[in-house]
Amino acid sequence: MPTSASPSALLTPRPKHKGSAQLFKNPLLERLTHTHFALPVAIFLSTAGVSLYFGLTRSLLTGLAAFGLFLAGLLLFTLAEYLMHRFVYHLATTTPGRARFQYTMHGVHHEYPKDKTRLAMPPILTVFVASLLFFIFRFVFGHQALGLLSGFTFGYACYLFVHYALHMYAPPKNVLKRLWHHHAMHHYTQEAAAFGVSTTLWDQVFRTMPRQRR
Repeated sequence: MPTSASPSALLTPRPKHKGSAQLFKNPLLERLTHTHFALPVAIFLSTAGVSLYFGLTRSLLTGLAAFGLFLAGLLLFTLAEYLMHRFVYHLATTTPGRARFQYTMHGVHHEYPKDKTRLAMPPILTVFVASLLFFIFRFVFGHQALGLLSGFTFGYACYLFVHYALHMYAPPKNVLKRLWHHHAMHHYTQEAAAFGVSTTLWDQVFRTMPRQRR
């Protein structure tokens, strides 16, 4: 079971740059909440590659259509990333149950932003999510799902890589520095803004860009 932190403590935990939270008393469950980020990245990249390869070699997609669907899937992922982060990971903790759910899903990351073993979902959950995405896309989009899924899961892999870099490496001295600054403001100064991680596009569209300090 999750540790018995109070709902008020789970709402906006103060960031700690060392250590790791215990989410479950069961050692096996607790171990399953930790992973190296490269494992889920590899799973999603493999899903993207296999989907695209299967669609092209089985003549289910043409080259031009596959490219367009790939880009559409990539854009769709950035929207899904934003919506999940804003409305699921930061849902209102109005009850103890919702507070514990939010903390387990995302609040623990805000409390321990440098815990590199919790910057990506565990492999078991990753395989489940990748499989679920395949069936949903296949049911909704038919053969076009292969192109969309390849772009979507490629975007997911890129998101995981970018998120890991934002927390574990110093910002580069180029245009990408804005992503580091954007995500840092979400974690340390404006938790109700800057929900985009791999891009600031949807924060600009939905007007959740953080306030810039002079």
